Amino acid sequence: MNKLSERIKMLRERSNISQGELAKKLDTTRATVSSWEMGINSPNAHFLIELSKFFKISSDYLLGLDDSENINISSLSAEEKKIMIMLAEYFDKNNQRLKGEPR
Repeated sequence: MNKLSERIKMLRERSNISQGELAKKLDTTRATVSSWEMGINSPNAHFLIELSKFFKISSDYLLGLDDSENINISSLSAEEKKIMIMLAEYFDKNNQRLKGEPR
């Protein structure tokens, strides 16, 4: 398996949906999703965009060009964005503390 196929499968499983459910959301077949996850075929540009939108991640992350997961928060209100930023900062500080890194 390649990075793309691994990430499609990981994101789908993390979302707790079946291949069939993802296929339905993308207006394709379960066999197509399965072939992406097994690395037999790769999604075309249209499906890369749709997968990125569905999972709310960048296409660079999906393709394995970037290992940082980014969450698209553009549809959130200003207050919701503020809360998300505070949560991210909280988790970042706790991860640094657990790793023994300075805050």
